[in-house]
Amino acid sequence: MVEITPDAIVFWKLGPFSLNATIVFTWLVMVLLVLIAWLATRRLSVEPPLSRWQSLLEIVVTYMRDQIREIILQDSDRYLPFLGTLFLFISVSNLLSIVPGYYPPTASLSTTAALAVCVFFAVPIYGIAQQGLIGYLKHYSQPSVFMVPFHIIGELSRTLSLAVRLFGNIMSGTMIIAILLLVTPLFVPIILQVLGLLIGLVQAYIFAVLATVYIASATRAYEEKKQSDKQEHKGEI
Repeated sequence: MVEITPDAIVFWKLGPFSLNATIVFTWLVMVLLVLIAWLATRRLSVEPPLSRWQSLLEIVVTYMRDQIREIILQDSDRYLPFLGTLFLFISVSNLLSIVPGYYPPTASLSTTAALAVCVFFAVPIYGIAQQGLIGYLKHYSQPSVFMVPFHIIGELSRTLSLAVRLFGNIMSGTMIIAILLLVTPLFVPIILQVLGLLIGLVQAYIFAVLATVYIASATRAYEEKKQSDKQEHKGEI
């Protein structure tokens, strides 16, 4: 039987409490990420030769930092922990789908909704940290105070879009591969599984990029205003 979502696969249940595949494999991904981070950082060195784990980690972190800087046009270090964690969690969750018996937690709407909610709250947190509470709230009334409800609806809809997009793509890919394993020869599912891994990475990238764009929209206006004020001040001098 092919399960539509890992939420339906229950490993243990006691009364109202249940331990399903989504929870188990989410924990597995988190433990794996912590283990990789520990292996990569336990013997940090600034001089060669560097360990393979440290070299790999530096490549990944440098790539993520550069991508964030290109999008947000600011110092990326303050955004890297959150956005980098999102990308790594989704990527590893999707890549592990090649392991037999594993169900990606990103194929559960509860997981993708939780990730989208994290982005939903991160946007105002970064915006307020950059502009202050009053400065951030002002953008809701631009260009008119009548736009406030539309701005709120827009933020809610993009959060829903983030959750449903990731869930739909990962769940559908998992379902197609599982069905083809039952009705086609061996090599077709293998090829599709490789494509599925590529799609999983692309979806992780898209999710992280969209989160970066949303955060940038909450902070870039402030940076542009500061640059404009500086230019006006120089012109007056």
